[in-house]
Amino acid sequence: MACFLVPAGEGVVTEIVKKVEAKKEQNGTSTHSDATKIPFSRKLSWLSKLLWGGSILLAFEHLWHGEVVPFFPFLTAMSDPADKAEMLHEMSTVGVSMAVLITVIWIAMCITADIIVKRPATSKTTL
Repeated sequence: MACFLVPAGEGVVTEIVKKVEAKKEQNGTSTHSDATKIPFSRKLSWLSKLLWGGSILLAFEHLWHGEVVPFFPFLTAMSDPADKAEMLHEMSTVGVSMAVLITVIWIAMCITADIIVKRPATSKTTL
């Protein structure tokens, strides 16, 4: 029903933090710039793209099934008080678990990228 709103909300927060961090990196005051060669704002951009992509796909799926409509109140569950409780339950279980899973995958991506960047370059050997 509205599970896509939770990752979308995290996407909004991620966009704000990304812009603040990018500004800090330009001014040279970022605390994350020395730790890795990949800027933290770029890593936040990865998270933002993951969150927004998933939210858009889920919103389209909900639109396809008629759970989201192009007129007020936009969510069909908002028109019936009994459905509101079900919608909030879905947001708190499915939406939060999706957002957490996306964030965990992003953390794994960042760790892997840092390992790859810090790996010493190996020379090519011919056989």
